[in-house]
Amino acid sequence: MEPMLFKTHGKREILDITDSIQKRLSSRAAGSGICFLNVLHTTAALTTADLDPGTDLDMLDAFEAMVPHLHYRHPHNPEHVPDHILSALIGTAVTIPCSQGQLVLGTWQRIILVELDGPRTRQVVCNFLPLPD
Repeated sequence: MEPMLFKTHGKREILDITDSIQKRLSSRAAGSGICFLNVLHTTAALTTADLDPGTDLDMLDAFEAMVPHLHYRHPHNPEHVPDHILSALIGTAVTIPCSQGQLVLGTWQRIILVELDGPRTRQVVCNFLPLPD
């Protein structure tokens, strides 16, 4: 279970990782099953989204507006507490059904890594659980 590595380039960023996940899945799975994805960080998240032009920026603006500006008490670095909160709210795991080795996604649905405290190199674990046909 070698983690996949994704480099981000900004403080906050949305990165489409669908094609990379599909490529990893195609090399390991031929039948039907479930793809489990987990980002191994507390200041990043995974979800699915429609990525029409500008939607990524709309999402980042909405995420920013969700977290209040408070006096945070995190001993390590209070400035990135909102990043931890957003990671917990968005979630760090996604489960996607697969059919014949292909991710089953909606027409516009993409798997996205949400960077909340970059730039960094993020690790995503991809596991596949085969199901009987």
